[in-house]
Amino acid sequence: MRAQTVDILESSGRILCCTIFKPCGKKLLSKGHILNEEDVRLMQTEGMQEVWVTQLEDGEVSEDDAVIAVGREVGAGSVEMRPAPGGRVNLMATEDCCVLVDEDLLKQINCTASVVIATLPNLSYAQANQRIATVKSAPFAVAKSQLEAIVSILKERGAILQARPIRKPTVGILYSDPINGDRARMLFESIVRQRLERYGANSSFALACLEDEDEVTRGLSHLVRTKPTAIIVASTTAPAGPEDVIGRAIVRLGCHVERFLAPVEPGNLLLLAYKNDIPIISAPGCHRSARPNVVDLLIPPALAKYRVSGWEVACLGHGGLLG
Repeated sequence: MRAQTVDILESSGRILCCTIFKPCGKKLLSKGHILNEEDVRLMQTEGMQEVWVTQLEDGEVSEDDAVIAVGREVGAGSVEMRPAPGGRVNLMATEDCCVLVDEDLLKQINCTASVVIATLPNLSYAQANQRIATVKSAPFAVAKSQLEAIVSILKERGAILQARPIRKPTVGILYSDPINGDRARMLFESIVRQRLERYGANSSFALACLEDEDEVTRGLSHLVRTKPTAIIVASTTAPAGPEDVIGRAIVRLGCHVERFLAPVEPGNLLLLAYKNDIPIISAPGCHRSARPNVVDLLIPPALAKYRVSGWEVACLGHGGLLG
């Protein structure tokens, strides 16, 4: 692609290299616009004689066509592509969802010189009609060979981003305290409700119990039978690990303990377990404040019925310092 200044009468069909403004400061034509005969007459009306343009050469694809080709392969799930000015397309959530990102593939694509992609962080919550990613092209044109290589990688590896829908999410809550379970409910209920409302979820069933292995096991068993999307244990104490009261009760119930300890602050003492497909999240101290903590990182995938692995929890350390 070669830029040059030409007489406006020779500019039709070429790509405008810079934005043109009227003397009053109002935009007349945007950079990257393919000029037509009407644009030529408009520029003549403004008294212009020459314009800086370029045009595609053999083996090149326009910026708009390039980002559309890549955009078709970037996202999967509850997502739609919307073209935007300036050689970009936006990916928008079509319903409330959790955004899952293949970070290694994203880095690989962004190492090319032709197209770059920006996404929300992995495991993010997104509301319907929220932008979750943008694909941007190099100005004006992309080499066809580079575009084909990018599209080929995406077709082989799969989508970089998945918008996993969150539909009718319900959460079971178990409040526990060593002296009186109702004390934990009194301390945490308002904050828990605020947190769930951020994600369009509601508490399907809430129980309060003494922090005793038998009572916690019984309470969790009752909550599991209600078949919530997820269960949160809101305890007033900080567990020492899977061997404490909460951990022992979880194991006694027949749950799989996926991970203890998270590289996240606040929320280091996370205990994540699963009873069949129901995640159980215990994060003591994280329900005293509505400020972001590890619970906010795990609720979106839990509500989207995505099984977060211990490895994925370990990967939260980059960006895990929340406050």
